[in-house]
Amino acid sequence: MHRYEPSKYRPFSTVAKQDRRWPDKVIEQAPIWCSVDLRDGNQALIDPMTPAQKLEMFDMLVEVGFKQIEVGFPAASQTDFDFVCKLIDEDRIPDDVTIQVLTQARKDVIERTYQSLRGAKKAIVHVYNSTSAVQREQVFKLSPQEIIQIAVDGATWVKQGAAQQPDTEWQFQYSPESFTGTEIDYAVDVCNAVIDVWNPTPENKIILNLPATVEVATPNVYADQIEWFCDHVKQRDALTISLHTHNDRGCGVAASELGVLAGADRVEGTLLGNGERTGNLDIVTMGMNLYSQGVNPQLDFSRMDKIIHVVEKCTALKVHPRHPYAGELVFAAFSGSHQDAINKCLSQYTEGAPWQVAYLPIDPRDLGRSYQQVIRINSQSGKGGVAYVLEQEHAIKMPRWLQVDFSPVVQAEAEQTEAEVSAEQIYDLFQRTYLQPNDHMTLKSYQVNREQGNDKMEAVLVDGAAEHHIKGEGRGVLEAFVAGLSKHIGHPFVIIDYNEHTMGHDEASEAMAYVQISIGRQRVCGAGKSRDILGATLNAVLNAVARSETASKQKVA
Repeated sequence: MHRYEPSKYRPFSTVAKQDRRWPDKVIEQAPIWCSVDLRDGNQALIDPMTPAQKLEMFDMLVEVGFKQIEVGFPAASQTDFDFVCKLIDEDRIPDDVTIQVLTQARKDVIERTYQSLRGAKKAIVHVYNSTSAVQREQVFKLSPQEIIQIAVDGATWVKQGAAQQPDTEWQFQYSPESFTGTEIDYAVDVCNAVIDVWNPTPENKIILNLPATVEVATPNVYADQIEWFCDHVKQRDALTISLHTHNDRGCGVAASELGVLAGADRVEGTLLGNGERTGNLDIVTMGMNLYSQGVNPQLDFSRMDKIIHVVEKCTALKVHPRHPYAGELVFAAFSGSHQDAINKCLSQYTEGAPWQVAYLPIDPRDLGRSYQQVIRINSQSGKGGVAYVLEQEHAIKMPRWLQVDFSPVVQAEAEQTEAEVSAEQIYDLFQRTYLQPNDHMTLKSYQVNREQGNDKMEAVLVDGAAEHHIKGEGRGVLEAFVAGLSKHIGHPFVIIDYNEHTMGHDEASEAMAYVQISIGRQRVCGAGKSRDILGATLNAVLNAVARSETASKQKVA
């Protein structure tokens, strides 16, 4: 068996900081969002997006509400170059959207980048170079000062390229790649050198993007790095501090949230977290986290199913069913106690009130999901979930005692099939159990006369091809019917519970009735449906009696 050797790993050095302010802060407004689905997300795919897929993704990002979209690395491939040109030449970029392009800090690459941007109304040119100790010492084998010179040269060429195309509104962005692995004071030195070249002002800010290119520590350490950086970098009021987290430790969202608390203004990421290795920051998750706290994310996720469709189509990556907010099953409750709690909370919720529903951190409808998708039925499900599904899908409002009676029927079906039971399967079970039980009689006609406070009833029942005439008398129509039917079947019975309701909101709506009878030594439930309440009730009684007779035959057998 392989033995782990933890000694070959060293704990990441924390930031010596005694004046932390970020732990006491709360995010009160959304950061500036920049989607990198078309660049960072695209380069992480086994099969990169086709031009048509990139266009579809771009249009969807615009529809969601992104105002900054990194559209590619135009100098790295002809496909990206042509895509950037297409967006500009075909006037596909809305006036309130700024495209961003990535470039290395190399003169020829920067020149090629500006060629792709000819005619753009506005654009962000994002230049980067690696600054971490491991990159300096083992990859590039350059001194700290030589790495700073690469950043300065790149910033200079970016500034010169913009000056040659004055009709475009330019903004510059610099990333010390592998920021989290860079000594914090050295990262400030590198960025200060870039600031000196670009000379920003509060009216014309530059973007300093501080990426967790590889997530190397807990999110609180990243927050300390961001706060320390913001406190020590020059001309802070002329800077937009941006974050670009990855998810190597599974903390990309948490790191970005804490980074915003620590002073960052902007966040880069991808929808649903696609990116290199374990992925980029998931903007859907972070945005919806803000929304769940009453903060407008400034992005529209109300058509989540469409977003998922486009992302899956363009990336060929399936969204996990348990993906936060977006997954198919994240609002689905299978547990009986969970279902019951959700059902009770939803029944009490009034539109516009603060959202307080057990097990649901947000209203699924805000993502374009329906309550019908919330409660799902399998062998672990309970009576509350079954009742909810029938009410939402078929307007059947089972009383509590009928829920208790029907739940084992559904559970038995789930255990037998070893699968989830759909809403239609549940309705079919309900029909076969209560509305159309074996050997059930139907009501053909009835007539009621009232004399001296008593009701006399005559009814015609149909049993296969045979008709049966019954007569009964009682204090009320239902009592008279029970009396006549008891005499007909030769077994007296009484009604223990009874409920009824209409199944719609107009006069043409059908009625539903539920009864629980005591016959012999058993209690049996039945349901009936008809155009009128009385007819539904009488049918419910007939179905309950039929179920009792079937149960008696099974005991004898």
